[in-house]
Amino acid sequence: MDQDWILLEKETRRAFSRATWVPLRASCDEEQGEVQNIGYVSEYFGCGSVAFPPEHREVAEQLSWTDIGVGCRVQPYAYEDGYYSSIEQYQCNDKEPVGVHLVFEHPQPVVGGSLWVLNPDLVIALRLIKEGTNWVRPEENFVVVAREVLDQNGEHRMIEIKREFLLDYLAARNLSLRLSCYRQRVENVASLQGSEYASLADKQEQRDGGRFELRVRRLNDVYGGNWILSRAWRTDVDEDEDAPVMGPVSDDNTDHESSRGDHSGYDGIRVEGEFWRDEWIEHQGQSIRVRRDADKNLPQFIVETDGTRMASADLNNEDIGRWLWFRSSVVSELLGLRGFSLKWYTAETGGICSTSGRGTHFGINSSDFITVYAYDIARLDPWEQHIWAAHNVVPDGKVSTELLASQVKSHPASTHAVEDLLFKVMKLLERGFRQEFNASLYTHDIEYAAAMQHISRFASKDQASLLRLAKELVRVFSDRLDVRALRKISTHSDKDKLGSNKLLQDILAQRVGTDKAGSVFRAIAGVYDMRVGDAHPTSSKIGEALELAGIDKSKSFLRQGEQLISNFGQSIWCIGKLLFKTLEDQKD
Repeated sequence: MDQDWILLEKETRRAFSRATWVPLRASCDEEQGEVQNIGYVSEYFGCGSVAFPPEHREVAEQLSWTDIGVGCRVQPYAYEDGYYSSIEQYQCNDKEPVGVHLVFEHPQPVVGGSLWVLNPDLVIALRLIKEGTNWVRPEENFVVVAREVLDQNGEHRMIEIKREFLLDYLAARNLSLRLSCYRQRVENVASLQGSEYASLADKQEQRDGGRFELRVRRLNDVYGGNWILSRAWRTDVDEDEDAPVMGPVSDDNTDHESSRGDHSGYDGIRVEGEFWRDEWIEHQGQSIRVRRDADKNLPQFIVETDGTRMASADLNNEDIGRWLWFRSSVVSELLGLRGFSLKWYTAETGGICSTSGRGTHFGINSSDFITVYAYDIARLDPWEQHIWAAHNVVPDGKVSTELLASQVKSHPASTHAVEDLLFKVMKLLERGFRQEFNASLYTHDIEYAAAMQHISRFASKDQASLLRLAKELVRVFSDRLDVRALRKISTHSDKDKLGSNKLLQDILAQRVGTDKAGSVFRAIAGVYDMRVGDAHPTSSKIGEALELAGIDKSKSFLRQGEQLISNFGQSIWCIGKLLFKTLEDQKD
């Protein structure tokens, strides 16, 4: 260690009022070696906190480490006269609550230890859920709002909260948080001379809004000295009596003894740095999450072809009468967030369902841009608006025709998205196969809602992602085909060597002939070859695979992705239609 370490120079300059994370309660210690021996090194950080309303500010200013530090017991108390002090209340004097605890203590007298509990009011007000040692807010992409630190024995050592969310909560309750923190560092050295601390001596100083003390003492002065051991006992108890009774204590029925000694010989020097500081965490008068105040930092959006922008607040009107344009990449980014999902309404319109519970109705226009009614964006949570704003573009390609049909003409298009149709025909094929052959077509089921997050035209942004989309199609169909069941049905002479696609193709060929079956499986074979191309992107066969899958390379990658899903789904539809006359007969 060195002088900077023992003097805590860096640590004292860092105030929690400017930090990202604020400790609400902490008692963290690290140590190496034996405390009375040379070579011992330790570091400790402790913190306690209480939130105070403005009317008790003057009282709170007088409170410090001994009053609200980690030694302050945070528990309820029932008075004999019937008054009850809840665990949230902080009292300077009995029955006079002046502050609010944000972390509670929950002793475990039977199982041992003590739990620290984040104030449930804070948890519920911010709508947090517990995941492991973190409290997260699902409505904001499951961002970690508060977290706890445990030692190797599972005991709490710290609970801290992200300042942004703490300030929101404090503003809603009109509270200010007072922190009282203590830091200590210790090292035992053989001698000051020749050590990093040779030039140090005892000192006390006011520094960085707190108090620092440095102590340099001989280990023998700290741990050495005289000791006295005393023992007293009763002499009037007859152990042979069945129910002995002791009388009042007196000199006649007691005896005692004592011994004295001396501990000395502790070699070395103890160098100890300590720092105490009290500070305030002040809210900024705005509570967007808890009190639902208007956000003053909302983005602006492009609304005109000349690049003119309007503030989100001005667009937050159901009758605004404007649409906004976005790059299609916004859908992929949102779907990459936990808790977001995609629904399709028609061939060119759908909805993005977010963790806030709202669905954003969108349409795809002729230029492959996403168009959304402006009000639907302006009413989203601020953090979601910022994501949309990053993909906002100048209007191009008009508003999606199918979106206008729904929102303006009140006559939604009767078309269907290829993504939806794909999963429907896979289900219908499975149902028909089971009825026809009394066997399951797939080895396992899939969660269609989750699969749709990966299988959509928006996943296709370039050739590499188009090939990955093909891989996903193979995964949800070809890789799930039950090879054992198909071999029992197939009559091919080499059926034991055939893969899933070839086996299903052979079964179809038994009904419609080899050429017809090969034509139906053309797109499926092309998609399978594209899957191989994803693993070997330099393969010269990628072009052939794209042609086999029926992909028009002159189209945008988004449209190529749509075409890939469509052709793959149509092949599955034709398999069912030819095997079972028509899949329409299988519908409920």
